[in-house]
Amino acid sequence: MNLSGRGGGAGALALLAVLVYLLLAGGGGGGDTTSGGGTTGLTTGGTVTAKVVRVVDGDTVEVSIGGREEDVRYIGIDTPETVKPGEPVQCYGPEASEANHELVDGRSVVLRFDRELRDVYGRLLAYVYVGEEFVNEELLAGGYARTLEIEPNTSMAGELAAVEERAGEAGKGLWEAC
Repeated sequence: MNLSGRGGGAGALALLAVLVYLLLAGGGGGGDTTSGGGTTGLTTGGTVTAKVVRVVDGDTVEVSIGGREEDVRYIGIDTPETVKPGEPVQCYGPEASEANHELVDGRSVVLRFDRELRDVYGRLLAYVYVGEEFVNEELLAGGYARTLEIEPNTSMAGELAAVEERAGEAGKGLWEAC
């Protein structure tokens, strides 16, 4: 394509105008802090308050943020499966799911984001708090979860690993049952 010929300057200017518009409108890739989600106001490293509308299992919930429902996967932990298609219910999975229900069901939570907002399934990735209570940590401390480090969302990995170690040494939850 030859932009130096007649009319090429106008085409280049039109292309530049479109690119500037996309960047300013948030559609330019790097400026889209929702990482393909569409819920405005979500930023990496930021927080948002949400209402838990459904507990999916031990480490996943559905929340309402500004009237829009979003799936949220807890960062840094993994609980035994209870609802994964094609997978049997795993040891201590029902107990982990029940513990999550007790901690967050129907409550207002604060979601704190790390370096990525979403996983490959489109779920928000968050550290979850009910007041001062750090839910991800509580599930580890009770022996309902194991740590799961997935880069680049590892800002709390050291703290979570220490909690897991104490729960394992004490034989809490899945550390005794499984």
